[in-house]
Amino acid sequence: MKMASLKHGRDGMLVVVSRDLTRYVAVPHIAHTLQGVMDDWHHAAPRLMRVYDLLNEGPVAGEKPFHPNECAAPLPRAYQWADGSAYVTHVELVRKARGAEMPPSFWTDPLMYQGGSDSFIGPCDPIVAADESWGIDFEGEVAVITDDVPMGISADAAEKHIKLIMLVNDVSLRNLIPAELAKNFGFFQSKPATAFSPIATTPDELGEAWNDGKAHLPLRVWLNGVQFGAPNAGEDMTFSFPRLIAHAAKTRFLGAGSIIGSGTVSNKDRSRGSACIAERRSLETIEHSAPKTPFMKFGDRVKIEMLDPDERSIFGAIDQQVRRYEG
Repeated sequence: MKMASLKHGRDGMLVVVSRDLTRYVAVPHIAHTLQGVMDDWHHAAPRLMRVYDLLNEGPVAGEKPFHPNECAAPLPRAYQWADGSAYVTHVELVRKARGAEMPPSFWTDPLMYQGGSDSFIGPCDPIVAADESWGIDFEGEVAVITDDVPMGISADAAEKHIKLIMLVNDVSLRNLIPAELAKNFGFFQSKPATAFSPIATTPDELGEAWNDGKAHLPLRVWLNGVQFGAPNAGEDMTFSFPRLIAHAAKTRFLGAGSIIGSGTVSNKDRSRGSACIAERRSLETIEHSAPKTPFMKFGDRVKIEMLDPDERSIFGAIDQQVRRYEG
């Protein structure tokens, strides 16, 4: 099943989208918002699935053409957005480039930060920043949305709480990060609003590519129309989504509609490219003693998408341009 939120108020208007992403139908008789679905998943999901099946069989009353630029994030705001760093080879590479040691615990205990979730960016909305010198970067990721997760859950039990999957552009302001981390209190200014794909889909839409709590498909990233990378999101993922959920829920309950991110997708096979500029710059620093690839400038465009084996878009594309914030 595929769902989206059209721009409407703070929390969007829930719609069910056809598998080929060409048509949608609103479902106010079932739920007005995606958060409403998450709060009542047991009852709402089967009813939405019946609408989805009818939509894929042929025309339905009230259907309209689907356009991603009309979408907010599937959850325009969420009670919780926690982003992990599941691809430890990425962390190892970035630390190596700046001469930092890799603590052994990073391979056994996930890194995770809690991001701002009061207002996400729509998939085709601009990335706004006041200053190019902040080091504007994209980060291509995968994320899941959970139902209510009990505190202290095991990784084995956590997968059943994954209800939806999305793509992510976890925008980072790289040149603000060092000063923030030096305070030993985590990210804040260096992590502005995050963008998500137009579509949130149930795991079954990925078919065999969804297994072991991972999405085993390339995450394709383009910068200004040129492919920047296509690392496989299931390969080299040290911590699966169930493992990340268990980590997040160790000392707290996760409310329905919690979003858990994978961190930047990265592969050991560097020929597949990168899903963020910082990783490419790290490789350049290791090889040439200095980075060559600049961070994003005003007017630059990033596109992030995942295709199925038949080259069909699963989530629609995150397609954003960087713009100057005028105040």
